[in-house]
Amino acid sequence: MKLRRAIGLAAAGVGLTAATNAALSKRVGPLEPPLSGSHGTYRWRGMDVSYAEAGNEDDPTLVFLHGINAAGSSGEFREVFSTLAEDYHVVAPDLPGFGLSDRPALYYSPALYEDFVGDFLAEYDDPAVLASSLTAAYAVAAAERDDVSVSRFVLVCPTSRGGPDPKEWLRELVRAPVVGEALFNVVASRPSIRYFNADHGYYDPEKAGEEWQEYEWRTAHQEGARFAPASFISGYLNTDIDLAEALSALDVPTTLVWGRESDITPLKQGRDLADAADCRLVVFDDAMLLPHVEFPNAFVDTVRNALD
Repeated sequence: MKLRRAIGLAAAGVGLTAATNAALSKRVGPLEPPLSGSHGTYRWRGMDVSYAEAGNEDDPTLVFLHGINAAGSSGEFREVFSTLAEDYHVVAPDLPGFGLSDRPALYYSPALYEDFVGDFLAEYDDPAVLASSLTAAYAVAAAERDDVSVSRFVLVCPTSRGGPDPKEWLRELVRAPVVGEALFNVVASRPSIRYFNADHGYYDPEKAGEEWQEYEWRTAHQEGARFAPASFISGYLNTDIDLAEALSALDVPTTLVWGRESDITPLKQGRDLADAADCRLVVFDDAMLLPHVEFPNAFVDTVRNALD
């Protein structure tokens, strides 16, 4: 009788969790594009990858590549995208598994993102690339391909590691039906999003904005939203690329942008990388991982200087 009762309680708990997950997904609703301009779809390996595009196509192309986190999307560049469209043909995809792009239940990996970035960049002639955090490492790796030619890099707090050493149990836990979805709903809850933004995203958390943090919550609760972050938080999106060695070999003029207060990727890493790869380093005071959001006007000037 006790065993039967325990099984019944467990089944009821699973049923309640599943019902809660389903109710939450229905309440979120579909996403709207986070950036202005026209919006298109790039078909890649059976997936629809959404991208925003603006500016004159006759101007030099600048591709924006957002960083990876539980609520990542091209909206990371919301404060600078339209302004830079005044001078450049700007294009910003939502990476596979994020934003308005398809989010299939794949085992997302550095190789997948390097291949995507390489194929996407190969669509353009000598684009400049503005890439953030871990995605910057994928862009540098993609630029080593023979069919990819990058004219300039602007890399914001680039890193080859975005999580712990790979932990298979954690990845499988987050990917698991019902329980994994419930766990990810906690990781991507409103309090968690506000915590992570304040802890290492923004020096001044007020600059995140309530409206944007609500969008982050909504994008993190779309169908399939947990699969790409499952690889990220378990360490399976870390890459072995040596950024200094790769940038030195590419010989692409590179500007590194760093928030002085960044603790996930400390400024010392930026100084060491700039010295080793002969890159220009621009440091923003009172900023962490997102100087392009906290100081958009100065950041736009930095990009213009880097590209011109």
